[in-house]
Amino acid sequence: MTFRQFASGLTASFGLAWVAVVIVPFFQMRSVQPVAFDEIADGKEGIYHPKRTGRVANGAQVYAANGCYLCHSQLIRPTYAGNDLGRADWAGLKADEARGDTRRESNVFDYHGEKFAQIGVNRLGPDLSNLGRRVEAIYAKEAAVSPRTWLLTHLYDPRLDPKRPTSKCPSHRFLFKERAILGQAPSDPLPIPASAGSVMVATPEAESLVDYLLSLKRDDTVPASMNPAPVKATAPKAAAPQG
Repeated sequence: MTFRQFASGLTASFGLAWVAVVIVPFFQMRSVQPVAFDEIADGKEGIYHPKRTGRVANGAQVYAANGCYLCHSQLIRPTYAGNDLGRADWAGLKADEARGDTRRESNVFDYHGEKFAQIGVNRLGPDLSNLGRRVEAIYAKEAAVSPRTWLLTHLYDPRLDPKRPTSKCPSHRFLFKERAILGQAPSDPLPIPASAGSVMVATPEAESLVDYLLSLKRDDTVPASMNPAPVKATAPKAAAPQG
C-alpha cells in the first residue's frame, strides 16, 4: 500500500463519518416538517406543536454560559440505545396525577426555541429533560416550598437539602447577592443563610436560569409516528368465575 492510498483511505473513512454525523443531521434539522396527529392511532387530529413557557432563550444562554451541559444531559435516549425510560422520572412521570404515565423519548421538537440543543456532554448528574416536571411534582412538595424557591436554593448550594448532602453539583453563589433589609422584610425570603439584617436575593441571571429549568417539561403527548417507545403492556383481566 502506497502512502497516497493510505492517506486517501484515511480521509475517506473520517470524511464519511463526518458527513453522516454532522452534515446530514445539520440539513435534516434545518428542514423539520410539521407532524400531524392520526385520528386512528392518536385519537385526535391536528398538528403537533411543542409547548414551552418561560424565558427559554435567555435562560438557555445562562445555562450554557455556566457549563451546565458538561454534567447534565437533556436527551431521553431511544430504547434501543439505553434504558432511560426506566430511570425514575427522567423521561416523564410514571404516575402523573392527571395524565397517568407520561414517559417518552426525546424528539427534535423538544429543543424548539433554543439556538443550540443542550443535549449535554456527560451525565455526571441526572438528565434534565423533565426537571421542571420533577421539581413541581416531587422535589418542591417534599420540601414544602414553591418550585422556584426549591430551584433557587439548589442553585445557591445543592447540599443545603438534607436529602442531598453529597451532591456533586457546584454551588452557584455568584448568581446571588446579599442585600440589607430596608424597611419591611420580604414576606417570602429565600431559605438561604445571610448576615443579620440582610437577605439573599437572586440576580436576573439566576431568575432566567430558573425560568428555563422550570420550562423543561418534555413529556407532552406526541403523535404515535414520532414515539417509537415500546407500548406499555397491561396485565390481562382475570376471567370472571363461571356459574
